[in-house]
Amino acid sequence: MSPPETPLAATPGFWPSIREALAGSRRDFTEGPIGRSLIVLAVPMILEMVMESVFAVVDVFWVSRLGADAVATVGITESMLSILYAVAIGLSMGAAAMVARRIGEKNPEQASLTAVQAIGLGVFLGVPIGVLGGVFAPRLLSLMGGSAQLVETGHLYTRVLLGGSTVILLLFLINAIFRGAGDAAIAMRVLWLANLVNLILDPCLIFGWGPFPALGVTGAAVATTTGRSVGVLFQLFTLARRRGRIVVRANHLQLHPSVMLRLMRLSLSGILQMLVGTTSWLGLIRILSTFGSAVIAGYTIGIRLIVFAILPAFGMSNAAATMVGQSLGAKNPDRAERSVWIASFYNMLFLGAVSLGFIVFAPQLISLFTRDPTIARFGINCLRSVSCGFVFYGYGMVISQAFNGAGDTLTPTLLNLFCFWLWEIPIAYLLSHYTGLGANGVFFSIAIAFSTLAVLSIAIFRRGRWKQIVI
Repeated sequence: MSPPETPLAATPGFWPSIREALAGSRRDFTEGPIGRSLIVLAVPMILEMVMESVFAVVDVFWVSRLGADAVATVGITESMLSILYAVAIGLSMGAAAMVARRIGEKNPEQASLTAVQAIGLGVFLGVPIGVLGGVFAPRLLSLMGGSAQLVETGHLYTRVLLGGSTVILLLFLINAIFRGAGDAAIAMRVLWLANLVNLILDPCLIFGWGPFPALGVTGAAVATTTGRSVGVLFQLFTLARRRGRIVVRANHLQLHPSVMLRLMRLSLSGILQMLVGTTSWLGLIRILSTFGSAVIAGYTIGIRLIVFAILPAFGMSNAAATMVGQSLGAKNPDRAERSVWIASFYNMLFLGAVSLGFIVFAPQLISLFTRDPTIARFGINCLRSVSCGFVFYGYGMVISQAFNGAGDTLTPTLLNLFCFWLWEIPIAYLLSHYTGLGANGVFFSIAIAFSTLAVLSIAIFRRGRWKQIVI
């Protein structure tokens, strides 16, 4: 394992790197100090992820004023969209890896060609999903347990969001193209713009402010889809300009089935990888449901806090993936490996600090969301138990994304399948039902799975087979 560099905040160029990250960088990420390259990539990626989570938060904030059925409509629709998000993120892994490799090879023409194939694939998948989702929206709501009243008032919300599947796929895919190319600041600005539009239109279209019609919960879907559509138009405009690392010209606007097939093959494991992770949480919920609503409520609060707190760690992991892809393209696997160890070390420091904060301040954090002592007790236990695995997960997150960045999406898929289904779920059941831990056993199983993922990822990563992946 390579020794870590000086912590980023202690280097003389830390704050200039932050400014460079926000302004947009023209540096070559295959050369120069690794630490500075990581922060220039990571900062906009972190902010991009925060902006993506804002869509759902803003919708729920305004929709909650319309009543329980409206909020339930948003929740049920988001659960259906989670499958689409898994497909979008899986495709994004493949697109980012291929674009990063071409940029590292100093082959911007092929990078642009790959970008067009990724966009074409997004359209081919998004259009039929959108049509089917729009047509069968009422039926889908009903199948998901929605009451007749909910289906009556909420089916247009679901129809608009599912009908906009192409926009969702393109938003994810094109931002992945920018990240793979090293233009992370552009991806960040795309979501700033999309969120600004959504933020302005949400109350206007829900409540009929000013000249806008009062569409109720449907207005939230129209606002979100409009915001995302504006973001996609900005992405396409940016790709057509001649100032970025990726520039799409008229001669690139042709489909190459062989490249699309390679991209799809590379992305299939990534899609499965995301689905494994998503469905494993459903398995844990099923086990927790046997202990009552208070347990589920405490777990939900705890997990929401955990997911929000580790967003910066996902940003650092994505930065490492870009560094790996570009370094391998530049035929510099040693730089790729060192980037991963440095990013993992910084991630471990960050998540270690978060873990300490959760352990010490768990009661105060949970009290912001509930005054019920039973719910609070389980929320506190969830925060403290799960965060015990954070130090290990700092490494596991980065190395999993490093495999994806190298184009080896199969390895992290198999690791996720083992750690989160074949290992975590059985341990959660055994600890919760046969040790006297009760629901706390489920919380401990998450920390155990995080730690196992890190140990196995490090062992496989050190073998170095990922360096030979050809994409």
